[in-house]
Amino acid sequence: MKRTIPEINEKIRKGKVVVLTAEEAVQLVKEKGVKQATAEVDVVTTGTFGPMCSSGAFFNVGHSKPKIKFKKVWMNDVEAYAGLAAVDLYVGATELPENDPENEVYPGKFSYGGGHVIHDLVAGREVRLRGTAYGTDCYPNKEVSSVLTLKDVNEAYLFNPRNCYQNYNCAVNLSDRIIYTYMGVLKPRVGNANYCSAAQLSPLLKDPLYRTIGIGTRIFLGGGVGYVSWQGTQHNPEVKRLKNGAPIAPAGTIAVTGDLKQMKPEWLVGASFMGYGSSLVVGLGIPIPILDQDVMRCAALGDEDLVTQIVDYSHDYPESVPRSLGQVTYAELRSGSITVEGKEVPTASLSSYSRARTVAGTLKSWIAAGDFTLSQPVEPLPSAGSGIKFKPLPAKGKKG
Repeated sequence: MKRTIPEINEKIRKGKVVVLTAEEAVQLVKEKGVKQATAEVDVVTTGTFGPMCSSGAFFNVGHSKPKIKFKKVWMNDVEAYAGLAAVDLYVGATELPENDPENEVYPGKFSYGGGHVIHDLVAGREVRLRGTAYGTDCYPNKEVSSVLTLKDVNEAYLFNPRNCYQNYNCAVNLSDRIIYTYMGVLKPRVGNANYCSAAQLSPLLKDPLYRTIGIGTRIFLGGGVGYVSWQGTQHNPEVKRLKNGAPIAPAGTIAVTGDLKQMKPEWLVGASFMGYGSSLVVGLGIPIPILDQDVMRCAALGDEDLVTQIVDYSHDYPESVPRSLGQVTYAELRSGSITVEGKEVPTASLSSYSRARTVAGTLKSWIAAGDFTLSQPVEPLPSAGSGIKFKPLPAKGKKG
């Protein structure tokens, strides 16, 4: 049984497509097997909703009178990158206001940052824009102060360099003190274990070898429609994998883009991590076209079929020590507790499984209604054997 994306799109247009969420696909394959499920299903939808620090948005805010070429610019006191053309800006999700005390009073609260600016704009709120320049003959203005909304800017699009990690660590703390990380607050002496994945709903875990996801893939992004624009930064397809193709540790990532003006505030939410910084929680979903039985087999991998590594964030992670404290399935993580070095430890997820389910369900409804067709990737994501592997900064000179 084989299908093509054009054939699936024709069924979408005729209202004859059969779509399941990844959660539903897991159950169907358990009941009927891969062969029968492949015969019945055209598309499987995935979803995730979690913090994705490598996110941000480009804006063209329009020219002042007289015109200005920004050198420095701030949105709600959060500095935006202005090293582009005159009034083009990029706001990064983790950028902080200049007056933020950061970790001077430890642990810092990081109550507002770039992710919150993006959320405020998508929510229709006003944002204060302040910019300075050195002045030129063609752009003589040296200072601008204004208030704007998303409707006021010429262009606004999300561009996230690294989203939707294919698997991620389970974080614990072996030290004797509380530590504050991007994986949340970790209690001393392995007092808790935090993870961040929708597992059996997570997009890149349901197409682990990138057979259907590539540059140009149309996706659910921030409540609107977006696209995979490149492999994400730190894309690492060479990670060791299980026999089912799923990576045992952090592996692939994608860069994504979409029209910010079409997105929804409930799917792009500014986040504050005590002692660490600000971020952006992103809702993202990818449709998996069921081209053959192998695609269905991967799309139906359940929590019990997917694993990750338990990593110490008090020493091993910050010092780049390549050590695992054990391998654990997502079924075990989602059960509420795991065993680490002989101790039963409570678990918690930084990503929302219920919201991931909603993303996958929303994407399913769009496709079933004929409002969302699939796109043929113009280039696959680099896979194992491509030579692409995430490399750390070369160690040159003195440490520190």
